[in-house]
Amino acid sequence: MSTLKDLLANINYNIKGRSPADLELAGLCLDSRQAKQGWLFAALPGSQVDGHDYIEQALANGCSAVLCERWPQKIAAKVCYIKVEKVADALGPLAANFYEQPSQQLALVGVTGTNGKTSTVSLLYRLFKKLGHKVGLISTIENRIDDEVLKSTHTTPNAIELQALLAQMRDAACDYVFMEVSSHAAEQGRIAGAHFTGGVFSNISHDHLDYHKTFKNYIFAKKRFFDQLPSSAFALVNADDKRAEVMLQNCSAKAYRYAQKQLADFRFRLLENSLSGLQLELDGQEFHCSLVGDFNAYNLLAVYATAILLEEPKTEVLRILSSLKPPAGRFEYVRIPNNPVQAIVDYAHTPDALEKVLQTLKATTSTGRIITVVGCGGNRDNSKRPIMAQKAAAYSDLLILSSDNPRFEEPEAILDEMWAGLSKAQQAQTYRQVNRREAIRWACQLAQAEDVILVAGKGHETYQEIKGERLPFDDREELRQALEEQLAKFV
Repeated sequence: MSTLKDLLANINYNIKGRSPADLELAGLCLDSRQAKQGWLFAALPGSQVDGHDYIEQALANGCSAVLCERWPQKIAAKVCYIKVEKVADALGPLAANFYEQPSQQLALVGVTGTNGKTSTVSLLYRLFKKLGHKVGLISTIENRIDDEVLKSTHTTPNAIELQALLAQMRDAACDYVFMEVSSHAAEQGRIAGAHFTGGVFSNISHDHLDYHKTFKNYIFAKKRFFDQLPSSAFALVNADDKRAEVMLQNCSAKAYRYAQKQLADFRFRLLENSLSGLQLELDGQEFHCSLVGDFNAYNLLAVYATAILLEEPKTEVLRILSSLKPPAGRFEYVRIPNNPVQAIVDYAHTPDALEKVLQTLKATTSTGRIITVVGCGGNRDNSKRPIMAQKAAAYSDLLILSSDNPRFEEPEAILDEMWAGLSKAQQAQTYRQVNRREAIRWACQLAQAEDVILVAGKGHETYQEIKGERLPFDDREELRQALEEQLAKFV
């Protein structure tokens, strides 16, 4: 068994208290309440809470070691205190050593970008399962260890959870792991210590400025992931996004590009885009899939290119891709027999994602109207709220502004900020209803035959966050019930 000194290999540190040379750890934690006898507590500074304030509580629960950025006032002789420049940078490599470098025994591929991460990793997971591999998945919707489903609480787990999860995947004999890499995870060092076989960049647009403060900071948080890729890895970027080349600057990995409009290693040509699916010429071969929208064409091309870079057979990859369905809450149809109204739930919660979904609906809806229900999350980037409303109004015949996850904000105040982005003409075709259940019912009551309802923003989520509580709420179930209620007018 490795000692703490072994686990600190390649990490710059200073020591006080007990020597790490004869200390064997039983576990690692970031939460002092989870601390146990013989564990190491990482005192991680955060935007809301500073782990240094909880060192004494962790020691009271039996911790034998503390990873910190400043020495505590009291130094206990029986405890090993390890001081590093940044806990966030040191914790990942330490955790990787503790779990015996699981990512080096897996083919780990990370996907980053504003939109498309979940769809891309979910499609990769299902593709590689059908190709006969044992596969791990780390995503916003769920984590999977081959067929075992685990609850997902963050897009990317913290450094300790990530290494523990990768170790479980290694121990379950997984060959590949596909994971979403959020900008928060790259910025906060959650992926430090993980060895990636490849990285994929989908796109970047307005999001998370409540955390990153500026768009430039947001871009460079994404770029950090590519800066950390080893020379043995591949870096696959969407060349149609103007920030793709930024991701490749100072990147040691071998660069590849995919695109529709630009010259690239992997390309697609859109032949047909309808609500029944996509007809593409993908890398020179005609291809049909039930996924809808040119944004999904990009996702499919990224998945295809990743599979080819991982040396899977082209013909078999295309055959399986043609049979795959979208992930939960991503352009997901809600249909009721005998009801001619089409309803779609999508996770689109950024201006760019919402615009792309609505552009697809506009291009594929020839006879009916588009009715959109959308809101914005509370305690998050409020600068995108008027833009979200503008995008929704520009492509919708009727718009209903409603609550998303208001969290601790007042729902009406969020709607006021969205409303301010609308012109007088757009306001005339817009309703306000903070109760999301009622907003969905209004949309169904207003809908006529051949109309399309889009409920955007929450997608796969089965809850609504209000005043610190997660209350059960599923857009898909609410739509089904509302569509059933208004079925009589069509029968």
